[in-house]
Amino acid sequence: MDSSARGPVNGGISFWYAHDGLPDRRPPLPGDADADVVIVGGGYTGLWTAYYLKKADPSLRVTVLERSFCGYGASGRNGGWLYNGIAGRDRYAKLHGHEAAVRLQRAMNATVDEVIAVAAAEGIDADVHRGGVLEVARTPAQLARLKAFHAHELSYGEHDRELYDATETAARIRVADAVGASWTPHGARVHPVKLVKGLAAAVEALGVTIHESTPVTEIRPRHAVTPYGTVRAPYVLRCTEGFTADLKGQRRTWLPMNSSMIATEPLTDEQWAAIGWEDRATLGDMAHAYMYAQRTADGRIALGGRGVPYRFGSRTDNDGRTQEATIEALREVLTAFFPALAGARVEHAWSGVLGVPRDWCATVTLDRATGLGWAGGYVGSGVATTNLAARTLRDLVLTDTPTDLTTLPWVHHKVRRWEPEPLRWLAVHTLYATYRTADHREESLRTPGTSRLATAANRIAGRH
Repeated sequence: MDSSARGPVNGGISFWYAHDGLPDRRPPLPGDADADVVIVGGGYTGLWTAYYLKKADPSLRVTVLERSFCGYGASGRNGGWLYNGIAGRDRYAKLHGHEAAVRLQRAMNATVDEVIAVAAAEGIDADVHRGGVLEVARTPAQLARLKAFHAHELSYGEHDRELYDATETAARIRVADAVGASWTPHGARVHPVKLVKGLAAAVEALGVTIHESTPVTEIRPRHAVTPYGTVRAPYVLRCTEGFTADLKGQRRTWLPMNSSMIATEPLTDEQWAAIGWEDRATLGDMAHAYMYAQRTADGRIALGGRGVPYRFGSRTDNDGRTQEATIEALREVLTAFFPALAGARVEHAWSGVLGVPRDWCATVTLDRATGLGWAGGYVGSGVATTNLAARTLRDLVLTDTPTDLTTLPWVHHKVRRWEPEPLRWLAVHTLYATYRTADHREESLRTPGTSRLATAANRIAGRH
C-alpha cells in the first residue's frame, strides 16, 4: 500500500481486522427461541461470560446475540492493553473502605494472569507479550502526578511497581523529554482481534450458540427482543458496553465515548534502535488527554487517544472512520514522543466507542428477581476487566451464596443517568477542550503543579 500517496486506510473497523481479516458471519437468529441464559453482545464481556458459564455447567443452554459480528465493537478496536486497571477503584474505596478496594485491585492483578492462562490453554495465539505497563511523564506537572500516582498504587498493595527517573526511563524507552516513569509488571500486549476471534471459537466449541447480524432492540425480564424473534431465558445479561445507548430505555445509561487510534508502517531496525522499547511494555502517559500505545508483534506502533470525544445523541458508529484532524493530532503525538519517526508513514486510522458511566465506575450486577444482569462501564480499561466481570456474572447466575468475586465492591453498584441532550454533548466537549488546554498550559509553563483547569474539569466530570 502506498500510503504516502493515498494516506492511511481510514476505518474498516480497525487495523487489527485489516491485519487479521474480517470473520465470516455466523447465521442470525432464525426465530423465537429458548435458553437458560441469553447474552446480549458478542464482545469480550459476553464471550467470556458464555465461556465461564459453560465451563462451570456444560448442561446450560447459553445463547449469544450479536448485532454485527463478534468483536465488532471495542473488543476489536482497542489498544491491546491487557492490564490491571479498573475504573472507579478510588470511589469504591470511599464507599466501601480501603481494604475492599485492595481486594478489587488484587482481583484485577490476578485477572491479567487468568486471561493469559486461558488463552494458552485454549490455544489462542493473541500475540501476547508480558512486558508490563510503562507510564511516562514529560513535564514537571506530569512528573508530580506520576509520583503521586505511583505512591497511590503502592497503597493498594502493588509493591512490585517500580519508579524511574529520566535516565532509567531512557534505558527502557527513549521518549522525548521524558523525566520519569512508573512501571507495573501486571500488564501485557495483546492483538485484540486474535483474542476475540479465538475466544468466540472456544465458546462455540463448548456448545454455546452464537447468532450474529442479530440486533437486540429491547431487553426486558426473561426476554431479549430482536427483529427476527425473541429469545426467552431465566437470565438476560446485557454486555453491550459503548453500544448500550442503542437499546430501548438505555439512551442515558452509559455515554459512548469515542477513542481513536493510528498504526504506523512496520518500522526499520534503525528506527527501533533509536526508540529502544525492547521490553515491549504497553506505553501510556500522565497527560490529562492521555495517549496509549503498544509495539505490535509485526513491528509497528499502534497509538491512541481522544479525538472527537462524543457524538450528539449518543450516536455510536461509522465502521471506525476517523476525522482527518484526529489522525493528524495522533500523528503529532507520535512524533512528539519519538522524533526519529517524523518520516514514518501512518498506514491505518480508526475509532471506536467505550462505555462511560456518569460516575466513571465499572459495575457488574444481577437482579435475581427479574433475571436481568449487566456488566460494563469500563471507561477504556476493559480488556482485562471484562474477564473479571464475566467470572463474577457466572457466580451471580449460578449461586445466590456469596463468593470471593460477588462480594467485591463493584458488584451491584448503582449510578445515576447522564444528563439529557444537549447538556451532555456540551459538557463532554467542553471538558475535553479544557483537558487539552490544561495540557498545553502545563507544557508551556513547566511548573510542577497540575493545572487548575484540569482539577476543575475532573470535579465537574465526577472523575474524583
